[in-house]
Amino acid sequence: MSADISAYAKVARRRAAVAAAGRILVFVVLIGFSVMFLTPLYLMLSMAFKSSSELATTSAWAWPQKFTLENFNTVLTAPAMNFVLFGRNTLIIAVTNTVGVVLTSAMVAYAFARLRFRGRDRLFIIVLATMMLPGIVTMVPTYVLYAKLHWINTFLPLTVPGFLGGGAFNIFMLRQFFMSVPRELDEAAVLDGAGHWTVFSRIMLPLSTAALATVGVFTFSGAFRDFMGPLLYLNDPDMKTLEVGLQTYAGLRGERWDLLMAGSVITTVPLILLFFFGQKYFVKGLTLTGGK
Repeated sequence: MSADISAYAKVARRRAAVAAAGRILVFVVLIGFSVMFLTPLYLMLSMAFKSSSELATTSAWAWPQKFTLENFNTVLTAPAMNFVLFGRNTLIIAVTNTVGVVLTSAMVAYAFARLRFRGRDRLFIIVLATMMLPGIVTMVPTYVLYAKLHWINTFLPLTVPGFLGGGAFNIFMLRQFFMSVPRELDEAAVLDGAGHWTVFSRIMLPLSTAALATVGVFTFSGAFRDFMGPLLYLNDPDMKTLEVGLQTYAGLRGERWDLLMAGSVITTVPLILLFFFGQKYFVKGLTLTGGK
């Protein structure tokens, strides 16, 4: 009997040791990835707060010995980098795009999750297949289409597509969440005389706040940091976005890495604030949509 207890104890200790080693390995891997992803942020901050003389005499990896805000003042007051105007243009595009994507992707996802119609599953597979089509393939025909519609040099090519379905990834994510909602809620609402729009707007949307917030964060971040779209469709200098304006400023300033990093910090701050304020909904949305 004592031998069996001793054997069980050895097995338990061995399993505990393996579990502890696994946790340590996961911890080391997470730290490694965190350092890898935070390294560019560290370099950006270290160069942004250095004076040009200190940057020229010290390594880019060295933390600033004397912090200065002169780089930010120079960038904010530069004639070629109108942050107020470019920021307004960027916000118009990002906010409009976010509203359109969140609204229409929720509608399409509700249809795929709750409505029964012929060919629904095949159509959903076709929608998912569009995720495998590289954007570079459709760039030229899309530009030609917008040119024939006389949309070039307007915000329409960057905002209207957001109201046309919201994208396959967002549709898939919201569909997964809607499918996890019990159908008894729909049936109870229908028995009370509710239609699909009432079920969608008064039941599904209030229950999917976290999932919708996740889609909104993804969409806003993508639209805010979009470079290729504004570069292709906007020719007027007064219609530039922050990303295009920063790239133009980089071409003018050449090797002034302190100024370029200061501009990068300014354009990154809104996204960092968005993540911190929406982190709760963001994490909860990913958990709920992946649960099924």
